[in-house]
Amino acid sequence: MDSGYLLSPLMLIINTLFDLYILLVLLRFLFQMLRADFYNPVSQFIVKLTTPPLKILRRVIPSVGGQDAASIVLCLLLIYAKFLLMRALSIPAVHIGGVMAPLSVSYGGLLVFSVADLVALILTVFLVAIIIKVILSWVNPGHYNPVIGLVDRLAQPVLRPVRKIVPPIGGLDLSPLLATLLVLVAKMLIVPPIIYLGNF
Repeated sequence: MDSGYLLSPLMLIINTLFDLYILLVLLRFLFQMLRADFYNPVSQFIVKLTTPPLKILRRVIPSVGGQDAASIVLCLLLIYAKFLLMRALSIPAVHIGGVMAPLSVSYGGLLVFSVADLVALILTVFLVAIIIKVILSWVNPGHYNPVIGLVDRLAQPVLRPVRKIVPPIGGLDLSPLLATLLVLVAKMLIVPPIIYLGNF
């Protein structure tokens, strides 16, 4: 039985654990930036899970422009650690925003890849928030729960400017469709050049 037999499930576990925690830290940053309800049960859950490492980082990393820079630094450190671990396990490349990035690049290149991965994750969060908001508006319009409030807050930065350009037509709101398209295009235009820079 070759080593690849055990490597695949191991990589699944590593990716899942790292990616879930990175997502929680990123959501904490976005909720703070977008002034989401801090007392929301979901917000409190995220805060409790992400506070320990952030308390340490905040001793050396101050806020920038009123935003929690330590959260972004922690995301980058976690992504970087994940890439280093994958390289140590002889994983040749990783998917970042639909693009294959070789892990054999320099340590500086891995840092650039970490930035690309974080940018891709941020755009994915906005994309998923828009999709969830649309589905919830069909399935249970008018009903409120803690998750709906946070999803709405995440989707607004993308939907608000689009709605100024594309108002409802005949009572039909097409802004989520256009916003989804714009996020996908942004991902395709922004992430590959960053990965290209990391190859040098």
